[in-house]
Amino acid sequence: MFLRKHASVVAMSLTAAAVALTGCDSDDATPSRPMTSPDTTTKPTEPTTTTPTDAMATKDIVDTAVGAGSFDTLVAAVKAAGLESTLRGSGPFTVFAPTDAAFGKLDSALVQKLTSPAYKTVLTNILKHHVLGSAVKASAVLGKVTDATSVLGSSLRIDGTRNNQVRIGGALVTQADVGAKNGVIHVLDSVLLPNIVESAVAYDDGATKFSTLVAAVGAAELATLLSGPGPFTVFAPTDEAFAKLPAGTVESLLRPENRAQLQGILKYHVVSGAVFEKDVRPGEVSTANGAKFTVSVEDGKPVITGGTSANKANIVLTDIPNSNGVIHVIDTVIIPPN
Repeated sequence: MFLRKHASVVAMSLTAAAVALTGCDSDDATPSRPMTSPDTTTKPTEPTTTTPTDAMATKDIVDTAVGAGSFDTLVAAVKAAGLESTLRGSGPFTVFAPTDAAFGKLDSALVQKLTSPAYKTVLTNILKHHVLGSAVKASAVLGKVTDATSVLGSSLRIDGTRNNQVRIGGALVTQADVGAKNGVIHVLDSVLLPNIVESAVAYDDGATKFSTLVAAVGAAELATLLSGPGPFTVFAPTDEAFAKLPAGTVESLLRPENRAQLQGILKYHVVSGAVFEKDVRPGEVSTANGAKFTVSVEDGKPVITGGTSANKANIVLTDIPNSNGVIHVIDTVIIPPN
Protein backbone atom coordinates (compact mmCIF):
# COMPACT_ATOMS: atom_id res chain seq x y z
CA MET A 1 0.00 0.00 0.00
CA PHE A 2 3.01 2.21 -0.17
CA LEU A 3 2.16 3.45 -3.68
CA ARG A 4 5.80 4.05 -4.64
CA LYS A 5 4.76 4.82 -8.19
CA HIS A 6 2.61 7.75 -7.09
CA ALA A 7 5.30 9.04 -4.74
CA SER A 8 7.91 8.98 -7.50
CA VAL A 9 5.67 11.04 -9.76
CA VAL A 10 5.17 13.64 -7.05
CA ALA A 11 8.88 13.75 -6.23
CA MET A 12 9.73 14.26 -9.90
CA SER A 13 7.21 17.07 -10.22
CA LEU A 14 8.65 18.84 -7.18
CA THR A 15 12.21 18.86 -8.51
CA ALA A 16 11.80 19.03 -12.28
CA ALA A 17 11.86 22.83 -12.34
CA ALA A 18 15.14 23.06 -10.41
CA VAL A 19 18.18 23.40 -12.70
CA ALA A 20 21.56 22.34 -11.35
CA LEU A 21 24.32 24.92 -11.60
CA THR A 22 27.32 23.52 -13.41
CA GLY A 23 29.43 26.59 -14.19
CA CYS A 24 32.45 28.01 -12.42
CA ASP A 25 34.87 30.88 -12.54
CA SER A 26 38.01 30.57 -14.63
CA ASP A 27 40.06 32.47 -12.01
CA ASP A 28 41.19 29.33 -10.18
CA ALA A 29 44.25 30.89 -8.54
CA THR A 30 42.22 33.00 -6.10
CA PRO A 31 41.68 31.07 -2.83
CA SER A 32 38.80 33.15 -1.47
CA ARG A 33 37.05 36.49 -1.69
CA PRO A 34 33.81 38.14 -0.60
CA MET A 35 30.93 37.38 -2.94
CA THR A 36 30.96 40.87 -4.42
CA SER A 37 32.35 42.39 -7.56
CA PRO A 38 34.71 45.40 -7.57
CA ASP A 39 32.74 46.93 -10.43
CA THR A 40 28.99 46.67 -10.00
CA THR A 41 28.39 47.90 -13.55
CA THR A 42 30.30 45.02 -15.10
CA LYS A 43 28.21 42.20 -16.46
CA PRO A 44 28.80 39.05 -14.35
CA THR A 45 31.03 36.45 -15.94
CA GLU A 46 29.06 33.69 -17.62
CA PRO A 47 29.56 30.11 -16.37
CA THR A 48 32.40 28.25 -18.01
CA THR A 49 33.56 24.65 -18.05
CA THR A 50 37.12 25.24 -16.87
CA THR A 51 38.70 23.46 -13.93
CA PRO A 52 36.12 23.70 -11.11
CA THR A 53 38.44 23.73 -8.13
CA ASP A 54 41.16 26.03 -6.86
CA ALA A 55 44.39 25.08 -8.62
CA MET A 56 46.44 25.84 -5.49
CA ALA A 57 44.20 23.97 -3.02
CA THR A 58 45.69 20.83 -1.47
CA LYS A 59 43.01 20.08 1.16
CA ASP A 60 39.58 18.55 0.62
CA ILE A 61 36.39 20.27 1.71
CA VAL A 62 36.34 18.68 5.18
CA ASP A 63 39.94 19.56 6.02
CA THR A 64 39.47 23.06 4.61
CA ALA A 65 36.48 23.55 6.94
CA VAL A 66 38.41 22.15 9.91
CA GLY A 67 41.35 24.45 9.20
CA ALA A 68 39.13 27.53 9.03
CA GLY A 69 38.26 27.18 12.72
CA SER A 70 34.75 28.61 12.37
CA PHE A 71 32.87 25.48 11.25
CA ASP A 72 33.18 23.23 14.31
CA THR A 73 29.41 22.59 14.47
CA LEU A 74 29.19 21.90 10.75
CA VAL A 75 32.13 19.49 10.82
CA ALA A 76 30.64 17.68 13.83
CA ALA A 77 27.31 17.45 12.01
CA VAL A 78 28.95 16.08 8.85
CA LYS A 79 30.64 13.36 10.91
CA ALA A 80 27.45 12.56 12.87
CA ALA A 81 25.53 12.21 9.59
CA GLY A 82 28.12 9.87 8.11
CA LEU A 83 28.92 12.24 5.23
CA GLU A 84 32.60 12.81 5.95
CA SER A 85 33.89 10.23 3.44
CA THR A 86 31.55 11.60 0.76
CA LEU A 87 32.82 15.16 1.16
CA ARG A 88 36.40 13.89 1.08
CA GLY A 89 35.66 12.21 -2.25
CA SER A 90 36.57 13.37 -5.73
CA GLY A 91 33.50 15.56 -6.18
CA PRO A 92 33.43 18.24 -7.33
CA PHE A 93 31.01 19.76 -4.83
CA THR A 94 29.74 23.18 -3.88
CA VAL A 95 29.15 23.41 -0.13
CA PHE A 96 27.15 26.28 1.33
CA ALA A 97 28.73 26.22 4.78
CA PRO A 98 26.98 27.73 7.82
CA THR A 99 29.40 29.05 10.43
CA ASP A 100 29.23 28.22 14.12
CA ALA A 101 27.48 31.57 14.59
CA ALA A 102 24.90 30.51 11.97
CA PHE A 103 24.13 27.32 13.90
CA GLY A 104 23.97 29.48 17.01
CA LYS A 105 20.83 31.12 15.61
CA LEU A 106 19.02 27.79 16.03
CA ASP A 107 17.61 26.63 19.33
CA SER A 108 20.46 24.88 21.16
CA ALA A 109 18.17 22.00 22.20
CA LEU A 110 17.21 21.47 18.57
CA VAL A 111 20.87 21.35 17.47
CA GLN A 112 21.58 18.80 20.21
CA LYS A 113 18.58 16.75 19.09
CA LEU A 114 19.66 16.82 15.43
CA THR A 115 23.08 15.38 16.28
CA SER A 116 21.57 12.47 18.24
CA PRO A 117 21.32 8.99 16.62
CA ALA A 118 17.52 9.11 16.24
CA TYR A 119 17.81 12.17 14.00
CA LYS A 120 20.61 10.94 11.73
CA THR A 121 18.35 10.86 8.65
CA VAL A 122 16.99 14.33 9.40
CA LEU A 123 20.50 15.72 9.86
CA THR A 124 21.77 14.01 6.71
CA ASN A 125 18.97 15.50 4.64
CA ILE A 126 19.58 19.00 6.02
CA LEU A 127 23.28 18.78 5.20
CA LYS A 128 22.60 17.44 1.69
CA HIS A 129 20.37 20.49 1.20
CA HIS A 130 23.58 22.57 1.51
CA VAL A 131 25.49 20.73 -1.24
CA LEU A 132 25.49 20.90 -5.04
CA GLY A 133 26.94 18.12 -7.16
CA SER A 134 29.15 20.51 -9.12
CA ALA A 135 31.58 23.33 -8.36
CA VAL A 136 29.99 26.77 -8.76
CA LYS A 137 31.87 30.01 -8.17
CA ALA A 138 30.48 33.44 -7.41
CA SER A 139 30.79 34.82 -10.92
CA ALA A 140 28.36 32.18 -12.19
CA VAL A 141 25.50 33.58 -10.11
CA LEU A 142 26.18 37.29 -9.54
CA GLY A 143 23.55 39.42 -11.26
CA LYS A 144 21.17 36.49 -11.67
CA VAL A 145 18.40 34.59 -9.95
CA THR A 146 18.95 30.86 -10.34
CA ASP A 147 17.21 27.74 -9.09
CA ALA A 148 19.72 25.01 -8.27
CA THR A 149 19.07 21.41 -7.28
CA SER A 150 20.85 20.19 -4.16
CA VAL A 151 22.13 16.63 -3.81
CA LEU A 152 19.05 16.05 -1.62
CA GLY A 153 16.89 16.78 -4.66
CA SER A 154 15.54 19.95 -3.06
CA SER A 155 15.49 23.39 -4.67
CA LEU A 156 17.76 26.28 -3.72
CA ARG A 157 16.88 29.78 -4.91
CA ILE A 158 20.16 31.66 -5.47
CA ASP A 159 19.69 35.41 -5.78
CA GLY A 160 22.71 37.40 -6.91
CA THR A 161 20.83 40.53 -7.92
CA ARG A 162 20.64 42.52 -4.67
CA ASN A 163 23.40 44.94 -3.67
CA ASN A 164 25.97 42.85 -5.51
CA GLN A 165 25.61 40.13 -2.88
CA VAL A 166 24.38 36.55 -3.07
CA ARG A 167 21.57 35.20 -0.94
CA ILE A 168 20.42 31.62 -0.79
CA GLY A 169 16.96 31.46 0.68
CA GLY A 170 17.21 33.61 3.80
CA ALA A 171 20.97 33.16 4.15
CA LEU A 172 23.65 35.63 3.06
CA VAL A 173 26.94 34.45 1.54
CA THR A 174 29.54 36.26 3.65
CA GLN A 175 32.60 34.81 1.93
CA ALA A 176 32.75 33.13 -1.45
CA ASP A 177 35.05 30.88 -3.46
CA VAL A 178 36.97 29.24 -0.64
CA GLY A 179 38.87 26.73 -2.74
CA ALA A 180 39.29 23.03 -1.97
CA LYS A 181 40.81 20.32 -4.10
CA ASN A 182 37.41 18.67 -4.57
CA GLY A 183 35.19 21.72 -4.89
CA VAL A 184 34.38 25.13 -3.48
CA ILE A 185 32.92 26.47 -0.23
CA HIS A 186 30.70 29.52 0.17
CA VAL A 187 30.26 30.69 3.76
CA LEU A 188 26.72 31.33 5.04
CA ASP A 189 25.40 33.34 7.97
CA SER A 190 22.35 31.08 8.47
CA VAL A 191 21.45 27.39 8.22
CA LEU A 192 19.40 26.33 5.18
CA LEU A 193 16.41 24.00 5.54
CA PRO A 194 14.32 22.16 2.93
CA ASN A 195 10.58 22.76 2.89
CA ILE A 196 8.02 20.35 4.34
CA VAL A 197 7.24 18.55 1.09
CA GLU A 198 10.92 18.18 0.18
CA SER A 199 11.60 16.70 3.62
CA ALA A 200 8.80 14.18 3.26
CA VAL A 201 9.89 13.17 -0.24
CA ALA A 202 13.52 12.62 0.81
CA TYR A 203 13.00 10.94 4.19
CA ASP A 204 13.94 7.25 4.34
CA ASP A 205 15.74 5.81 7.35
CA GLY A 206 15.34 2.23 6.21
CA ALA A 207 12.17 1.71 8.24
CA THR A 208 10.20 4.95 8.05
CA LYS A 209 9.07 6.53 4.80
CA PHE A 210 6.32 8.91 3.68
CA SER A 211 5.68 7.56 0.17
CA THR A 212 1.93 7.24 0.70
CA LEU A 213 1.65 10.66 2.32
CA VAL A 214 3.57 12.24 -0.56
CA ALA A 215 1.30 10.49 -3.08
CA ALA A 216 -1.76 11.67 -1.15
CA VAL A 217 -0.53 15.28 -0.98
CA GLY A 218 -0.01 15.19 -4.75
CA ALA A 219 -3.43 13.66 -5.45
CA ALA A 220 -5.08 16.23 -3.15
CA GLU A 221 -3.25 19.05 -4.96
CA LEU A 222 -1.78 20.33 -1.68
CA ALA A 223 1.92 20.17 -2.63
CA THR A 224 2.06 23.83 -3.66
CA LEU A 225 0.41 24.93 -0.42
CA LEU A 226 2.70 22.84 1.80
CA SER A 227 5.75 24.05 -0.12
CA GLY A 228 4.68 27.66 0.45
CA PRO A 229 5.77 30.09 3.15
CA GLY A 230 3.49 28.79 5.91
CA PRO A 231 4.53 28.27 8.58
CA PHE A 232 2.82 24.95 9.18
CA THR A 233 3.00 22.14 11.67
CA VAL A 234 2.40 18.80 9.94
CA PHE A 235 1.64 15.60 11.83
CA ALA A 236 2.92 13.19 9.20
CA PRO A 237 1.63 9.59 9.07
CA THR A 238 4.21 7.05 7.96
CA ASP A 239 3.64 4.44 5.26
CA GLU A 240 2.92 1.94 8.03
CA ALA A 241 0.30 4.31 9.44
CA PHE A 242 -1.54 4.39 6.11
CA ALA A 243 -1.23 0.60 5.89
CA LYS A 244 -3.39 0.32 9.03
CA LEU A 245 -6.40 1.71 7.16
CA PRO A 246 -8.95 -0.80 5.81
CA ALA A 247 -7.97 -2.47 2.56
CA GLY A 248 -8.71 -0.32 -0.48
CA THR A 249 -9.09 2.91 1.50
CA VAL A 250 -5.95 4.61 0.21
CA GLU A 251 -6.58 3.57 -3.38
CA SER A 252 -10.10 4.98 -3.13
CA LEU A 253 -8.96 8.27 -1.63
CA LEU A 254 -6.41 8.79 -4.41
CA ARG A 255 -9.12 8.80 -7.08
CA PRO A 256 -9.90 12.26 -8.49
CA GLU A 257 -13.57 12.03 -7.56
CA ASN A 258 -12.60 11.69 -3.88
CA ARG A 259 -10.19 14.63 -3.83
CA ALA A 260 -12.30 16.74 -1.46
CA GLN A 261 -12.48 13.93 1.09
CA LEU A 262 -8.72 13.35 0.83
CA GLN A 263 -8.05 17.06 1.28
CA GLY A 264 -10.19 17.06 4.42
CA ILE A 265 -8.24 14.17 5.93
CA LEU A 266 -4.84 15.63 5.09
CA LYS A 267 -5.73 19.11 6.35
CA TYR A 268 -6.77 17.49 9.62
CA HIS A 269 -3.05 16.72 10.05
CA VAL A 270 -1.98 20.34 9.51
CA VAL A 271 -1.88 23.12 12.10
CA SER A 272 -1.14 26.78 11.42
CA GLY A 273 2.21 28.00 12.78
CA ALA A 274 5.43 26.17 13.64
CA VAL A 275 4.78 24.38 16.94
CA PHE A 276 7.83 22.55 18.25
CA GLU A 277 7.74 19.90 20.98
CA LYS A 278 8.74 22.37 23.70
CA ASP A 279 5.66 24.46 22.88
CA VAL A 280 3.12 21.61 22.76
CA ARG A 281 0.51 21.74 25.51
CA PRO A 282 -2.31 19.24 26.26
CA GLY A 283 -5.70 20.33 24.99
CA GLU A 284 -7.72 20.86 21.84
CA VAL A 285 -5.94 22.00 18.67
CA SER A 286 -7.58 23.69 15.69
CA THR A 287 -6.52 22.27 12.33
CA ALA A 288 -6.52 23.50 8.72
CA ASN A 289 -9.52 21.22 8.23
CA GLY A 290 -11.60 23.43 10.55
CA ALA A 291 -12.10 20.56 12.99
CA LYS A 292 -10.14 19.97 16.19
CA PHE A 293 -8.14 17.10 17.63
CA THR A 294 -6.92 16.62 21.20
CA VAL A 295 -3.33 16.41 22.39
CA SER A 296 -2.69 14.51 25.62
CA VAL A 297 0.19 12.78 27.35
CA GLU A 298 0.04 9.05 28.01
CA ASP A 299 2.92 7.22 29.71
CA GLY A 300 5.00 10.35 29.30
CA LYS A 301 4.51 10.48 25.52
CA PRO A 302 2.37 12.86 23.43
CA VAL A 303 -0.75 11.34 21.87
CA ILE A 304 -3.22 12.78 19.37
CA THR A 305 -6.87 11.76 19.54
CA GLY A 306 -8.98 12.38 16.45
CA GLY A 307 -12.71 12.37 15.96
CA THR A 308 -13.34 9.40 18.28
CA SER A 309 -11.61 8.12 21.40
CA ALA A 310 -10.48 5.06 19.44
CA ASN A 311 -8.77 7.19 16.80
CA LYS A 312 -5.41 7.76 18.46
CA ALA A 313 -1.95 8.38 17.06
CA ASN A 314 1.37 8.32 18.89
CA ILE A 315 3.93 10.98 18.03
CA VAL A 316 6.99 8.83 17.39
CA LEU A 317 9.46 11.54 16.27
CA THR A 318 9.19 15.26 16.92
CA ASP A 319 10.76 18.44 15.59
CA ILE A 320 11.89 17.78 12.02
CA PRO A 321 12.65 21.42 11.18
CA ASN A 322 11.85 22.91 7.79
CA SER A 323 12.07 26.28 6.11
CA ASN A 324 8.29 26.65 6.33
CA GLY A 325 7.47 24.86 9.56
CA VAL A 326 7.99 21.60 11.40
CA ILE A 327 7.05 17.93 10.99
CA HIS A 328 6.07 15.56 13.78
CA VAL A 329 5.88 11.89 12.78
CA ILE A 330 2.82 9.88 13.83
CA ASP A 331 2.05 6.15 13.63
CA THR A 332 -1.66 6.32 12.75
CA VAL A 333 -3.78 8.31 10.30
CA ILE A 334 -6.24 10.44 12.28
CA ILE A 335 -9.71 10.76 10.77
CA PRO A 336 -11.68 13.98 11.26
CA PRO A 337 -15.19 13.95 12.74
CA ASN A 338 -17.95 13.27 10.23
